[in-house]
Formats: sequence, structure tokens, C-alpha cells
Amino acid sequence: MNKAIVLLSGGLDSVAVLGCTKDRYNIELALTFDYGQKSAKEEIAASRKIADYYKIKHKIIELDWLRDITRTALVADETLPETELGTSESAKAVWVPNRNALFLNIAAAYADSFGYEYILFGANKDEGQTFPDNTEEFRSLVSKLFETSTLKHPKVIAPLINYGKNDIVKIAVENSVPLEFVRSCYNSGEKHCGVCESCRHLKRALIANNREDYIDILFEK
Repeated sequence: MNKAIVLLSGGLDSVAVLGCTKDRYNIELALTFDYGQKSAKEEIAASRKIADYYKIKHKIIELDWLRDITRTALVADETLPETELGTSESAKAVWVPNRNALFLNIAAAYADSFGYEYILFGANKDEGQTFPDNTEEFRSLVSKLFETSTLKHPKVIAPLINYGKNDIVKIAVENSVPLEFVRSCYNSGEKHCGVCESCRHLKRALIANNREDYIDILFEK
């Protein structure tokens, strides 16, 4: 049976991709990246719990040099601005240079070496409106690139590409995805801050699905 790699940040989208497609794509390996983001420790801890839950291998990739060249508030020692959801301003505030293309290329190297047929990541409709590396065009081009840059030719799959956050929570709940393990916050801390854009997206989607119980578990009071 074909086997797959998933990019696992511990956030809603990547956890939903893993939980909803693990058997369909025979996901065996999760890659989590530490590039100096403020919530790296929490993302790694969440990803470990999720990988253990689904009984798949988990690998942490450290990218210190990416931290060194990232100037935005997601990594740099400055406060994340409170911006409107889904705007170009909010995207620029947390942009990491060439992040998804870099992550997918690293995953492709693993695929080439260990025979993985698919690489899955959590690109989605909402973030595709402001992040160019979350679009179907991007996914298609990277997948096409691997036809010539690798011998294995892994296919890049984004199962949530046509779904917004509200739909993703709905799909996750229907598939019994352990949302209590999710870590979607841009800031560090024991629980989600509830203020950053990622937190606001998640909280709004949980409310839309009448799952306020997860808000009590995940967010600061």
C-alpha cells in the first residue's frame, strides 16, 4: 500500500488532515518544524501527543537559519499586532520566508529516500485568501516540481484546500479528531492566548460548530 508523510504543526489544519486521512493515505510519518517561532515548544509538544495518538513516527526538524532571517512577529522579539482577520496586513505580520515550499521540499527529500508516495499539508480556503503558499496553484506547482526534482515523484495533497475553518472543525469533529490536543496559537504559553489571529480563527470556528467545550479546554480564561 502507498504510504504518506504529513506536515504536522499541531494546529487545527494539520491535525485535521492527519485525523481525517490517515487510513486513506496510509500516513506513517509526521514532520514538525522548529524555526524559532514563539510557540515552537508548545507546537512540538502538541505534535508529539498527536503522533502518539495516531501511532505514527514523528520527526522534529530544526531550522535555526530560518529563524535568523525571519523578521516578522511570528519569530522576532516583538508583539504580534491585533489586526482584522484574513487581511494582507495580518498575513504580512506573521510571514515566514518561503516556509511551506521549504517544508514541502524537506518532506520530498524524506519521500525520495524512504519511498513515500504522498506528502500532505493543511492548506485551506481561508488562509489561501491571504497566504499565496496555501493555494491550489501553489500545491499543484510544487507537486509538479517533484516530478523532476525527485526520483520517487511524491504527490503533494492538500485535503482541506476547498474548506474554511468552520468546515474544518466540523469535519474534525465528525472524524473524532482529538481537538483537545490542538495547538494553533502564535504565542507561547500553557494555553491559547485567544487574541492572535490564529486563536480567533479557531475560537470562531468552534463557536460556529457549538463546540464551546473545546474553548474551555484550550483557551485562557
